[in-house]
Amino acid sequence: MANFSFDIVSEVDLQEVDNAVNQAGKEINQRYDFKGSKCKIEFKRDEKKLILVGDNEYKLSAVREVLNGRLIKRGISLKSLKFNEPQQAFEGTLRQSVDIATGIEKEKAKELVKIIKDLKLKVQTNIEGEKLRVIAAKKDDLQEVMNHLKSIELSLAISFCNYR
Repeated sequence: MANFSFDIVSEVDLQEVDNAVNQAGKEINQRYDFKGSKCKIEFKRDEKKLILVGDNEYKLSAVREVLNGRLIKRGISLKSLKFNEPQQAFEGTLRQSVDIATGIEKEKAKELVKIIKDLKLKVQTNIEGEKLRVIAAKKDDLQEVMNHLKSIELSLAISFCNYR
């Protein structure tokens, strides 16, 4: 009897993040309330990190809002971003680093396994590195797991791939 499976992953499309950062940068350069300011957004792709710079707390929060709006329009969940505390930078500006989370941490994976087990379906779950594999004999059980995970509020952004 054939087994069916899918993977639960937490990944971010870095090209979409790059596009959102470029759009947000253009908006910041064109907006009147940012004229003459040192506000900007840097994307360090290899480190999976964003750097936000603002003249003060108000401008930094405005930069954050612009970025969040662009990311949402590009289909990137804000749950995959971890905003660190703003720190003083050169010339009195504030700098805030934002980590882009990829992969599912062990604790979160264990929480997901518990949620799936509580459904009492005939499925198996395996933690494989930074992803979670769900295996079942029936496709309907897999569909039920997917629908349940989509319907509940999780603390991380998840997506499904490798559906077989």
